[in-house]
Amino acid sequence: MRFGTSKIVSAVLLSMLSIAALQADDKPFHDAPATAKAQKNPFSGQQAAADAGKTLYARNCLACHGKTLQGTGNVPSLVDGKLKGVTAGEVFWFVTKGDKDNGMPSWAFLPEEKRWQIVTYVEEMASVKPAAGPTSAPVAEVTGTKVKGAPPVAPFTDFRYEKPGTTRKITVKDLPQPYATDSAQNGAELVARPQNAWPVAPAGFKVEMFAAGLENPRLLRTAPNGDIFLAESEPGRIRVFRGMASDGKPEQMQIFASGLKQPYGIAFYPPGPDPQWIYVGNTNEVIRFPYHNGDLKASGESQHIADLPSGGGHWTRAVDFSSDGKKMFVGVGSASNDDDVDTHPGEKDRADILVCDPANCQLKVYAYGIRNAGGGIAVNPQTGELWCSTNERDALGDNLVPDYITHVEEGGFYGWPWWYIGAHQDPRQQGKHPELKGKVIVPDVLLQPHNASLEFTFYGADKFPEEYKGDIFASEHGSWNKAMRVGYEVIRVPLHQTGHATGEYQDFLTGFVLPDGHVWGRPVGITVAPDGSLLVSDDGSNSIWRVSYVGK
Repeated sequence: MRFGTSKIVSAVLLSMLSIAALQADDKPFHDAPATAKAQKNPFSGQQAAADAGKTLYARNCLACHGKTLQGTGNVPSLVDGKLKGVTAGEVFWFVTKGDKDNGMPSWAFLPEEKRWQIVTYVEEMASVKPAAGPTSAPVAEVTGTKVKGAPPVAPFTDFRYEKPGTTRKITVKDLPQPYATDSAQNGAELVARPQNAWPVAPAGFKVEMFAAGLENPRLLRTAPNGDIFLAESEPGRIRVFRGMASDGKPEQMQIFASGLKQPYGIAFYPPGPDPQWIYVGNTNEVIRFPYHNGDLKASGESQHIADLPSGGGHWTRAVDFSSDGKKMFVGVGSASNDDDVDTHPGEKDRADILVCDPANCQLKVYAYGIRNAGGGIAVNPQTGELWCSTNERDALGDNLVPDYITHVEEGGFYGWPWWYIGAHQDPRQQGKHPELKGKVIVPDVLLQPHNASLEFTFYGADKFPEEYKGDIFASEHGSWNKAMRVGYEVIRVPLHQTGHATGEYQDFLTGFVLPDGHVWGRPVGITVAPDGSLLVSDDGSNSIWRVSYVGK
């Protein structure tokens, strides 16, 4: 697999962060020798070197890691303490050595000075305290131009062809060979939403803005009494909305809890109309707060329930309970793209869905080989089955590996990192674990590769047309590892009033990417409001959108 210079730079930084966060207390960074740890940056503190590094970063890395180095989609942040404890010498050693297991060749052929300049710029940015409050995206330059390129070959698609109501189905036989295309670096550099840009839904549906001016809005959850809870992950807080005015906006808004560590998952316990607790999946632990219907602010301190493995490229921790309340499920994504679990102890209890008895939480593995279900797990209220939404691996080409939504079998193996989508071996893991080949479960619904599928919900209300009852709606955050963008939409998975999928899905809410390829919106969370509308959080425009049915 060949990489151009710009692809190498971004791949290096991505892999660097995935590994950096895996360090356990005092362990060498990616087994770097002591000589590397002791090596000093000859350009440290030199503004000219940092400025040169900034230019190199902008040219090669910005599209994926963003202007503030905080990452986009599955691309992790280079700041926010992610490289804490790692010396400049260790970083320089790592990018020089490379890591083929993560699809990153050695960077040694680049001039040593340039490598140090980018390290200097990353050091400088990592030392800057982030500004408080939400930041504004740059204004979109709407030129009327359209992205050019050959049309995709079905069943694969891209943003240019995503249209509400379009049905798609990807099957195992549709999968190409690994490396059929180069591994792309095409992350979303966000722009401000133009005045004439708005999400697009199927005919008969109306889209309104429910809330704006939020900060990194992520998972949404509807409380039994109808209040809407939102995780604002970067500022570390849970926000709650109450009521809905005639203009479709909330009547009240309150911070329920703050000072949390990248909160994401939210679940009420016990299940049913009268919960006593609200559970929160922080990136490093599950906690809970006392809760009674109607609480707009936590009435007591948080209680620690369970430690979770943390660090690496997947930090979200989804939480849900079985219908009878006897099981708590936690989705924990891998720390890396494709590291062999056998040789990377930092992957222990990752790429799994974990489970425990809420009365005495001792987490164990419920299902494994699921690269990242931390973005979305939920119990189907009709069947009682656990379902998950999964971000699959990258760097095998534009059309591998499909993300997926599926019911989850207890004890089930879903492939990562050695296999994928049935008996397909990852070429980076060639010859490993042949005994697992026949055990890999093929997911129910294969989605576009690199979609970055996150939260989903089962539509249990009766305000949409009858055929929507019980169906899944899922947020697709959008790709970075595909040459032509895909995702950046909400999809519908028909369950045919049976609670079971048959492989197809439909585009439902699109329009978050402009014709010229600029991105202004990225769906993350989704929930059903008490009035039967859908609420969709968007961490691109820092908004929540409301989708209601008004008839054809």
